[in-house]
Amino acid sequence: MKIYFDTCSLQRPLDNRSQLRIATEAEAILGILFWLSETDTLDLISSDALVFEVERIPNVYRKHYVLELLKESNIFIELNDEIEVHAKTFHAIGIKPLDALHLACAESAKADYFCTCDDKLLKKAKTLKEIKTKAVSPLELIVEVKEP
Repeated sequence: MKIYFDTCSLQRPLDNRSQLRIATEAEAILGILFWLSETDTLDLISSDALVFEVERIPNVYRKHYVLELLKESNIFIELNDEIEVHAKTFHAIGIKPLDALHLACAESAKADYFCTCDDKLLKKAKTLKEIKTKAVSPLELIVEVKEP
């Protein structure tokens, strides 16, 4: 099973957990990442788009944390013309440019799941009928990912 986490979902474990939703999503992501490290059943996907966005994180601790996570990826997607064209089609329906690139990278990697904490992005990504990658929240992903 292949999973592409966007930048906001990779950072979720570092967010203030005073809200129940954030605390629950953080634990879901940590659980999935732990399971990724302990089993060979899940593949973590990284991309040029993720590295670009992570490099722009101003908080050094957050940046380092996410870059270390991305080192655990066993699939890396380099941007190319096809991905950029695909991203433009997502942008045309109202998805922000960088989010569109993440989604196009996930689709290019044939990811089973694209995980995000961004409600607006998730809502728009779920309307896309022409992609095979399923857009999910961290809580939806924890339900989808079942032990064999």
